[in-house]
Amino acid sequence: MWPQGQRAALAVLSIIVLLWKKAAPIDVPLDPRIQQDLKQPPTIVKQSVKDYIVDPRDNIIIECEAKGNPVPTFWWRRNGKFFNAEKDHRVSMRKRSGTLEISFRNGGKPEEYEGEYQCFALNDFGTAMSNKILLRVSKSPLWPKEVLEPVVVAEGSSLILPCNPPPGLPPPNTFWMNSAMTPINQDKRVSMGLNGDLYFSNVLARDSSTDYSCNARFLFTHTIQQKNPFTLKVTTKEPYNDTQSSLNDTDLYGARNIPETAPSFLSPSGLHSSKMVLRGEELLLECIAAGVPTPGIKWFKKGGDLPEKKVKFENFNKTLRIVSVSEEDSGDYVCMASNKIGSIRHSISVQVKAAPYWLHKPTNLVLAPGENGQLVCLASGNPKPTIEWLVNGEPIESSLPNLSREVVGDAIIFNSVHIGASAVYQCNASNEHGYLLVNAFVSILDMPPRLLGPKNQLIKVIENHQAFLDCPFFGSPYPDVRWFKNGLGIVLDGVKYRLHNNGTLEIKRARPEDQGTYTFVASNILGKAEDQVRLEVKEPTRIVRIPEHQSANRGSLVRFECRIKHDPTLPVTVSWLKDDKPLHFGWMSKYKKDEESMSIPNVNSDDEGTYTCTVSTELDQDSASARLTVLEDDSLSPSKPSAFADRPDPPQDLELSDLSARSVRLTWVPGNENNSPVTEFLVQFEEDRWKPGEWQNLSSYAGNQNSVNLQLSPFVNYQFRVIATNNVGQSRPSRPSARYQTSGTPPDVAPSGLKGWGTRKNNMEITWQPLLDTQRNGPELRYVVSWRRKDHEEEWNNVTTTSTKHVVSDTETYVPYEIKIQAVNDFGRGPESNVVIGYSGEDKPSAAPADLRVSKVDSTKVNVHWVTIEPSSIHGEFKEYRLYYRREASLVRGVKVNKEKKTKGFYSDVSQNTGILTDLIPYSKYSMYMVVANNKFEGPHSKTVEFETKEGVPGAPKFFKIVQRNTETIHLEWDKPLEPNGILIGYTLKYNTVNGTQVGSQQVQSFFANETEHTIRLPDRFTRYKFYLSARTQVGSGEVYAEESPHFANEDFITSGNGSVKSVIKHQPPIKLAGLIAGAKYRLRVYSHEQPSITSEYVTFETSGAYSKDQVDIATQGWFIGLMCAIALLVLILLIVCFIKRSRGGKYPVRDKKDLPLDPVDQKDQDGSFDYHSDEDNKPLQGSQTSLDGNVKESDDSLVDYGEGGDGQFNEDGSFIGQYTVKKDKEETEGNESSEATSPVNAIYSLA
Repeated sequence: MWPQGQRAALAVLSIIVLLWKKAAPIDVPLDPRIQQDLKQPPTIVKQSVKDYIVDPRDNIIIECEAKGNPVPTFWWRRNGKFFNAEKDHRVSMRKRSGTLEISFRNGGKPEEYEGEYQCFALNDFGTAMSNKILLRVSKSPLWPKEVLEPVVVAEGSSLILPCNPPPGLPPPNTFWMNSAMTPINQDKRVSMGLNGDLYFSNVLARDSSTDYSCNARFLFTHTIQQKNPFTLKVTTKEPYNDTQSSLNDTDLYGARNIPETAPSFLSPSGLHSSKMVLRGEELLLECIAAGVPTPGIKWFKKGGDLPEKKVKFENFNKTLRIVSVSEEDSGDYVCMASNKIGSIRHSISVQVKAAPYWLHKPTNLVLAPGENGQLVCLASGNPKPTIEWLVNGEPIESSLPNLSREVVGDAIIFNSVHIGASAVYQCNASNEHGYLLVNAFVSILDMPPRLLGPKNQLIKVIENHQAFLDCPFFGSPYPDVRWFKNGLGIVLDGVKYRLHNNGTLEIKRARPEDQGTYTFVASNILGKAEDQVRLEVKEPTRIVRIPEHQSANRGSLVRFECRIKHDPTLPVTVSWLKDDKPLHFGWMSKYKKDEESMSIPNVNSDDEGTYTCTVSTELDQDSASARLTVLEDDSLSPSKPSAFADRPDPPQDLELSDLSARSVRLTWVPGNENNSPVTEFLVQFEEDRWKPGEWQNLSSYAGNQNSVNLQLSPFVNYQFRVIATNNVGQSRPSRPSARYQTSGTPPDVAPSGLKGWGTRKNNMEITWQPLLDTQRNGPELRYVVSWRRKDHEEEWNNVTTTSTKHVVSDTETYVPYEIKIQAVNDFGRGPESNVVIGYSGEDKPSAAPADLRVSKVDSTKVNVHWVTIEPSSIHGEFKEYRLYYRREASLVRGVKVNKEKKTKGFYSDVSQNTGILTDLIPYSKYSMYMVVANNKFEGPHSKTVEFETKEGVPGAPKFFKIVQRNTETIHLEWDKPLEPNGILIGYTLKYNTVNGTQVGSQQVQSFFANETEHTIRLPDRFTRYKFYLSARTQVGSGEVYAEESPHFANEDFITSGNGSVKSVIKHQPPIKLAGLIAGAKYRLRVYSHEQPSITSEYVTFETSGAYSKDQVDIATQGWFIGLMCAIALLVLILLIVCFIKRSRGGKYPVRDKKDLPLDPVDQKDQDGSFDYHSDEDNKPLQGSQTSLDGNVKESDDSLVDYGEGGDGQFNEDGSFIGQYTVKKDKEETEGNESSEATSPVNAIYSLA
């Protein structure tokens, strides 16, 4: 349904169009020859936004670009008064542009230049004006200093912590955090309102805190201002303990004797409110309620349904968002807050207003002298906008009188315009909510007729077909068009001839008598132009004898006839298809064809199918089909070779007859077939001029022919021979025939492949494909190459050469040339080729894209804008605007980035001035610059621009490990993502129980950004969980890392002590498993991610130990065994010597034995225990240092140095349950190639 105002406006538009139906503005063609001479009033092509907020740290740039002929000049108004930019040393205006640049390098404050600016562009034909640009400087004021008294509230009461951020420009984004910069956890009970205040539907004891701080983030300056924190003290009736933290809010209220209360609204207040929103903007409605238990919020619309496609519920259903509001979204919206005690409603009356928007926007109008036209300006809005017309920037009422112009309602009518009435008209539609301003020029154009197409065209048409003689032109006033044939005027009776509005002459049914020269004449009061078109009427191409359906025995010869008739002046091509696929003919092909037929020797079942003969010329084609059926009766096949079959004997008695300029008849006597019928004769030729002694295939014929007419080329001295073929093979060639030389003629064809391109900036290299030897048609073949500048109507330059290349020197850079070529021999000149367009060489572009900047910066993409360069400065064919960019840094501290330079091409055309750069990494700093490129070179660099992408969702956590400590708990560990893509505010853990294919209800837990581990208590040893962990930024949750805990029984198969189950999602084998523990056992299975019940059998494997392969068991080494044997033998000899000495009565001194100390095992304490001493007891621990005075200095190393990395852990009672491992000496470390920490098991292996 159209609103009433729009229906009235459309009615006015319809009446104006009906009254002025004859008004037809001129469509000016885009031909460069017309555009460069076209005088036009100015047109604004680029301007800054209406509400322009600038960063105080940057220079100010106010854009204003316009085009026109002559080139426009510019001036500005500031706050409604003339602004003289030349008198202010800080202000400069760009060359050939109205863009203002205000620099503060030498001092000055941006605030001094705030105000309303408007740009004017003028030339001899009028003045265009920009929108009014309100320039304001971004502000990010500090939070006012204040002393906040502690907030004391009883448990169960509602509470509002006010934010009241400082009034910035643009307004800041607000959020609540604690002193650790961790976001305040928000939920159904606690949330932030649209005004930034923090609302508590009811306060609990656990809400007590000393650091509730509101933060204001200013987008332009990328700064965050923090308010002094609130201290919240909650008075309670019951003491609070940690065991109540696991209770949900509903159970907690009863456990703490908090009285239940009915809902009441915290925001908005009362039962009724109203809100106004503009059309196209977002509508935000909010309802926050207090009560115990926490009330739920539901939304309704009186008298209708909520718009499902546009509505979104946010902030735990407390906020209703409707995007792109329209008039039908007006009405009363109701929010209902309810809990088990009761409910309450609030009604919000929404009124949709509208700033002006276009129904019909006036567009540029080009008229010839004496013509009529109109400008129509229709806009709608609420309230209805006022339409004001201006001419050249001034109210139309105060402009000079113009008798050919009349304002009628929302339109301007022009009657019989005259030279000098060109102007730029402005339509301003405004109401209390905004305005629209558009420029539309009226250009009075006078131009004599000009022809835009190629001259002296040749048009070919098939007899009895339509013919269109096209001669594009332009002129103002619109020229009268007439056609003549052979000097006589054509009667346009509509029966045979029809003249189209664009001047094209249509001949409805071309006859041979219509062939001839037609003259086109276009004339107006300023002059006339004429051209000639040659029409040739050709005979249609027809198949006069079509192929017929055939059935043939396997092994026989089949021939399909296809006799054609066509215009002798048109080259014809005959092709054959089998089952709609092309057949290929040649020396090795089974299929043979001549002028009027196609034959298939020795047919078999594979040859069965539909054969189609297609004959085509450049203008038309004809086709006919026939079916071949192959019979399997081998006994009837005459071509089946006998047991004594052999190759045929060569043909004999070759004779030439019917000698003519381009043909000769060759007759021969077939040789003995040797029990296998001849299926084909191959005719070859040799000539003694171009390739003497080399025999070449000419044509092949069916085995039942022995006299054929050969088509020959001029100026060739032929001799022929024939080869017979049967199913066994080919015969020897026959003896050559007598020689026959054809007479010479000029070449029949022009060289193909003609093209021209520059190898240097000041040349053009012209190349072509040489004629074949059989196309020379005479001696002394040479080529006449002609060229001239395109569109210059100058004489042709030409050169004669025998080469296949010619280089034109001293050319201008990248200019078009017309090129043609002609082959010549001693008998005359051949036909000229078609004219092709070539280009001289390219040079480096001389200009760089200006004013490179970005807008609409997102987390992964930005809009890139630049000022285009003049096409003449490309010095070649435009290829693309090439953007070089790279990631300089991450805005998150400590994140290393890859600074590889990348490129992005924008290659639609040289006038493109905007593009989208995608695949960026969020929350990063980028730099970029742009060049323009032709096919060979890049131009100079633009200025380098830096920008920062917005926050995005983070990547997956770096790792996520599940450690099953015992049968009662599961311990989870993780680390922050490698790419946070923003400031991490926490983690979200979702998990549910898993029992086969059955999945339990999902539970969700949130963690702060500094928390990287969590312990979950198991209800029993057989419970398994599926975990989903993701990191969060302000934008939302990122990539999910999924892990599954094992069944407790699985731990018997895993000896690594980990006990976790890890899933790897892959779509194709093979799969590489990384991060395994050395020396541990694993069980592996492969299952469907979509259907977990589809699984393979378990496979058990064990990883190798972490110690180096160079570490071998010393007890198995030969040298060690030999050494031990030698020592044992030496000890045995000593014992024997001692025994012999003692047996001889040897004595030991008593004093010596008395002085010997007791062995360690013989030293006892008084209580009878042994005291075992070792020298090692007195040595300092490894890693400790001895001071100069001999004292032992404690090691600075942490316990991590003696364990497995940082895996030392504590039990529930706080005792340390990690294991120490001996730290190796430097020499041992250097001999160990493994970089892993030594585990207790590996340490035992090493000591063994």
